[in-house]
Amino acid sequence: MSDQRVAVITGASRGIGRAVALRLAKEGRHVVLSARSQGPLDELKGEIEAAGGAATVKAVDISDRAALAAMIESVASELGRLDVLVNNAGITRDNLILRMSDEEWDDVISTNLTSVFVACRAAARPMMKGKFGRICNIASTSGLVGNAGQANYAAAKSALTGFTKTIARELGGKNITANVIAPGFIQTDMTKDLPAAVTDHVKALMAVRNLGEPEDIAAAVAYVTSDDARFVTGQTLAVDGGMTMC
Repeated sequence: MSDQRVAVITGASRGIGRAVALRLAKEGRHVVLSARSQGPLDELKGEIEAAGGAATVKAVDISDRAALAAMIESVASELGRLDVLVNNAGITRDNLILRMSDEEWDDVISTNLTSVFVACRAAARPMMKGKFGRICNIASTSGLVGNAGQANYAAAKSALTGFTKTIARELGGKNITANVIAPGFIQTDMTKDLPAAVTDHVKALMAVRNLGEPEDIAAAVAYVTSDDARFVTGQTLAVDGGMTMC
């Protein structure tokens, strides 16, 4: 078994997941890059290796429960360990509740919540075997305060808090921590096309008066998955420029 810790990041092909992968690789983890699209993952792997890091690509659709569990199990088998799990992948299917279809609801709950359960369940055993684990679930400030048109998304992200507190209690005695990072408005592909009026309104709600960067979230993930955070578990950290502090 290698002495290098192994970190799985879902949704690693772009945005927050990409920034997290780059940060953890820089800090010496062997990062396992997971997303649906192989091409962007291969490009990211090349970038990490060119910088002296180590990476493995595992393309998978996290809404496929069996495939997701198999991917997690294959990492532990092939690399001999699994130390860090960052559940970042997610989707939106926004609509007002009176117009929201069952499919829009089910798709978001399955991808943003059920996949986290499946991945954590699969990762728990190799983490217990290795007597070390760091689980970080990426939620959203939508799950803290709600957001019109996102009943499905807010419900899934809010549920991550209770889920993560529960597994923190169940796994804490095995030297495994579990925490939630709740990003606010971050400059990613999901927010770049927002009208200027919306962006200006959001900025006005923030103490720092600006949108965040993916690297801001990566820094928070790096902390809660580090040795320094051994005494931090079951917590939700909002990284949102002060938008939800009231």
